[in-house]
Amino acid sequence: MGTMYLVSRELPPPGAALGVVVGVDGSDGALWALDRAVVEAAAHALPLYVVASVNPAPTGYTPGMVDLVQESIERLLAGMSEVVTRGIESVLARHPDPPRLSLHIVLGNPVEILLQASGPHHTLVVGTRGNGGFARLLLGSVSTALVHHSTCPVLVVPSPE
Repeated sequence: MGTMYLVSRELPPPGAALGVVVGVDGSDGALWALDRAVVEAAAHALPLYVVASVNPAPTGYTPGMVDLVQESIERLLAGMSEVVTRGIESVLARHPDPPRLSLHIVLGNPVEILLQASGPHHTLVVGTRGNGGFARLLLGSVSTALVHHSTCPVLVVPSPE
């Protein structure tokens, strides 16, 4: 499809236009959330900010380790970008008039990144489960945390059975 959109290694800036933020991680649940976010953004004539977080060391690095693993981090970011770009293109193929879209691939904890990205925006859209480890009974740990801590409305999109 080759849709053109901004790809950034930073979150949308604080002064960015009010929009819909969707958290993606390449999982099927994230694709369903992305599809719904496209519908929401188009329905409200808002831009869509697609945010993917890469968290290579959830517990942090010891001093000096960041330099040693920088190449691996770059590969992780590039891999996430590739996976998410394919997902965006497959979702946009089903929407003849998609909203203005930008992709933001950033390093950090997914909950913290999505809370920061979505703060001033219209809606935050996430799937029920992503590519994380042990899932909770009904919602994943990321979506649960976002529902409880977001300052904007959160739309949690279940995967179809």
